[in-house]
This record gives sequence, structure tokens and C-alpha cells, in this order.
Amino acid sequence: MEVTVKFIGSFRTISSRSKLTIECREIPNVKKAVEKIVEELPKLKGALIDADMQDPRPNTLILLNGKEISILNGLETLLKNGDEIVFVPVSHGG
Repeated sequence: MEVTVKFIGSFRTISSRSKLTIECREIPNVKKAVEKIVEELPKLKGALIDADMQDPRPNTLILLNGKEISILNGLETLLKNGDEIVFVPVSHGG
């Protein structure tokens, strides 16, 4: 099973790529896909994953096939062949 991952904004800059295809034999959900992506592109870890929470959601809007994962099953959302995950950085300010 293959899943396409797209990086927007600063994630594209940090990873030096706009797209990645990952093999998903052992990646049944979004959480495992994030772990695989960080393993393949370790430069992304600091930007993608919140260090205190060990969770990508405070820093990232995650879309699966155009839908934000919070309206699905969050990080536990199951993946299937041909899915597309898009990571959009979230800016925080005061």
C-alpha cells in the first residue's frame, strides 16, 4: 500500500521536498505515518512534532484526502492505498 504525503510552506522548505511517497505495509493509521515520515526525514521532527506533547497537531493542520483529521478519527484515522496526507504548518502569534 502506498500513501502520498505533501508538504506545504515551511515543511516544504525544511524537508527540501514537496512530496513523498511512503510504503504502508506496517502503517495502518495517520499516527504511524507521521512516525514513518519523521524517520525518513528527521529534519522535520522539530517543526512537525510538538516537543512537549509529542504530537504533531499543535503545529500542523493534517488533511487526509482533503479532510482535516479531527473530523475523522484524529491520529487513529485508518489509511488505505492511494490516500493523500497533506501537512500544513500552523502559525501561532500573540
